Amino acid sequence: MINTGINVLLIYPNTFGMNMLPPAIALFSALLKKEGHKVEIFDTTYYSINYGIDSDGSKMERLNVVPYDMGSRDIRLKTSDWKKDLNEKVENFKPDLIGISSTEDMWELGMQVLNELKNYKLKNNTPVIAGGVFPTFAPEICIKEELVDLVCVGEGENALIDLCKKIKNKENYDDVTNCWVKTIGPEYLKNRNIIKKNPISKPVDINENPKIDISSFEENRLYRPMAGQVYKMIPIETIRGCPFSCKFCNSPDQMRLYKNNGANFYRKKRMDLVYEELKHFKEKHNVEYMYFWADTFLGLSKDEFEAFCEMYKEINLPFWMQTRPETINDYNIKKLSEVGLHRISFGVEHGNEDFRKKILDRRWKNKDIIEKLKIPHKYNVSFSVNNITGFPTETKKLAFDTIELNRQIESDNANIYSFVPFHGTPLRKMCEELGLIEPETITKCLTSESQLYMEQYPPHEIEEIKKCFSLYIKFPKNRWREIERAEKNDNEGNKIYKELKQEYLEKYMPKPDADPHGGLEDFKDVENPYCIPTPKKGTHIKNLDEDIFKKNPNSDEMI
Repeated sequence: MINTGINVLLIYPNTFGMNMLPPAIALFSALLKKEGHKVEIFDTTYYSINYGIDSDGSKMERLNVVPYDMGSRDIRLKTSDWKKDLNEKVENFKPDLIGISSTEDMWELGMQVLNELKNYKLKNNTPVIAGGVFPTFAPEICIKEELVDLVCVGEGENALIDLCKKIKNKENYDDVTNCWVKTIGPEYLKNRNIIKKNPISKPVDINENPKIDISSFEENRLYRPMAGQVYKMIPIETIRGCPFSCKFCNSPDQMRLYKNNGANFYRKKRMDLVYEELKHFKEKHNVEYMYFWADTFLGLSKDEFEAFCEMYKEINLPFWMQTRPETINDYNIKKLSEVGLHRISFGVEHGNEDFRKKILDRRWKNKDIIEKLKIPHKYNVSFSVNNITGFPTETKKLAFDTIELNRQIESDNANIYSFVPFHGTPLRKMCEELGLIEPETITKCLTSESQLYMEQYPPHEIEEIKKCFSLYIKFPKNRWREIERAEKNDNEGNKIYKELKQEYLEKYMPKPDADPHGGLEDFKDVENPYCIPTPKKGTHIKNLDEDIFKKNPNSDEMI
């Protein structure tokens, strides 16, 4: 068969325990193949690149999740050199276009990977396009990278198809929709500040998109932990965009980005199409668990909700969703529990009502949150609560309001993250105005140490709260003085923390779900119940990238 397209290499920078399979990359792969192009993916997730980030591992260390073992599904880090593998892939595949999709906390790793292709790019004049959340909201930073030729702002479907068509036809691509493009030719060589900023097109019709293509990903990439077990899991898009306006999130700016051209970014996928995807992955890929890719899954209309429940009866697989407390009621949780709802992730974020309203634009009362989150218990649906500390103007005293609220909620797990002033969020602007962060500073992961230095709540105090958050929630208050001592990162504090951690694991940590695969015993190493993937006997994992580690010295660090 004659190849009618070009060769596209998609790069996804990631570390073990960080982001799950990226649905955007899988979607682009499907779209490009439909247009006749060839696609290869280079995903760094299972290489032993020591980037100082392991979000899942950090959450286990802080008792935020049920301990699990990736080795139970024989999922382990690669022992090969990622640089060698990348260069071999490029040498064999010979891409005509290189695309990189990145979150902000993975951007520097992505540039490290891209730099490995510098000789190939320059020798073959291969264009490089960067897209994703970070390039969308910080294009001025991304376009400055020597090896980046285009930055996609907003959705990438139309931009990528348009770019590939122009490259195939050997046409000038400086007018590609949604893209900032370095001007091609002598003018740019004279002045590298000449950037053409093309307008943003209307949002795509997500109902016209094909099923995501997972064929280019390794099988291991489909596995994720949930409630102490590891499942083969697929993300399925149901809603794109979010109707809410939380100031720590980039969804409001995403909505505004498209509102400026008279369009509504908030869209829902038809349930018949969702059903087709679900059935496909269940039957063709033996998927065990579903995750619905939506900021607020229960942003469905009554008819859409009923249609989902009816069609999901046939799918009959456990699923996980994320939503807000105000979106649930007895009826919808009962109905969902009957068709497979296994777990819910709720965003609560902060426990002080006034602070939550003023700083986060979250307006619900604590009493209403507490009452709503009694509902899942009634239907034996487990759930976790997501919390954030280290917001601008916050204090340690305010952080204890979050602890108090979580004590009353009685969730199965309570996650605690550092506030991260991601580009494209209203609170990023606030942090810059307060002088807490420089405009071009690239942020770290949610589980990393805070990058904001606030005299009233410095980074070390934020880390102390994160370290002992679960202990404060579950232990009686007459143990709080003991926990307060355990906050300190010294010999005595660490000794007390170790003892309290063991007690927590024995008394308060939910037991892993019954193992649907067989052979996984209850965790026994309470001192270190990690899921760190170990090599098979006789192999050795090397630290393959010391230079990256030196730049990112967090030894404790990874939706």
